[in-house]
Amino acid sequence: MSRAYDDQRLAAVYDQGNEMPERSLQAWVELIASFVRCPAPSIVEIGAGTGMFSAAMARWIEGSSVLAVDPSEAMLAEARRHHPHPAVRYVLGSAEAVPAPDDAFDMAFLSRVIHHLPDRALAVRELARILRAGGQVIVRTTFRERLDARVYAYWPLLRTVDERRFPGEEEVVADFVAGGFALVETGSFAQPVTAGLAEYHDRLVERPQSKFAHLTPEQFHEGLERLAAAARDEGTDQPRPVLERYDVAVFSRS
Repeated sequence: MSRAYDDQRLAAVYDQGNEMPERSLQAWVELIASFVRCPAPSIVEIGAGTGMFSAAMARWIEGSSVLAVDPSEAMLAEARRHHPHPAVRYVLGSAEAVPAPDDAFDMAFLSRVIHHLPDRALAVRELARILRAGGQVIVRTTFRERLDARVYAYWPLLRTVDERRFPGEEEVVADFVAGGFALVETGSFAQPVTAGLAEYHDRLVERPQSKFAHLTPEQFHEGLERLAAAARDEGTDQPRPVLERYDVAVFSRS
């Protein structure tokens, strides 16, 4: 997995810069829970970061337990600080080497992780090892052919960066099928992340996503100024919620 998240600065600002309203987070967990096939599921989150989704799944998926795996000690420290939960265990590990026995989980969740994996095929084989027969994998990402993040309006260079970084849908599906999974479905889901552009600007000031590391300081600040100008134009009377849309691919272990 990419080592960008070992950055102490990024880990410290990641949670605040990537949080979402509770109702939006709950809507995502409801979508995830719709693929649960057993009571009290055992879940592993690969690339759990600062733990927002791991703790939310433990809160809202009844009886669930979550192993939250991340290769960054800095991220895990923030997760334990900001998102502790008695049903969540935060552990150091990677997608290619999950610290768990065979057939240990009913579901795996990967959010904004798939493009960071250096060996996606190996990670898929590891998921096949740790999931029980019929276990589900939920991949939350943006496929290369549908890149539409709001940040591109203010940092257009990031779209070019992400075209190189993000895999296409067919590539991901092919890797999972080759690794012993069946495609259940693919879809799209969007939820508000901020109430308007001013709030959106404030959450991005500290460069809380790894993609901003691909910009020079000058390029970042130019984009931030474009976003600030758009926020001023929008005003504060009737701001429009900023939505983030993600592709969702669901696979089942044979």
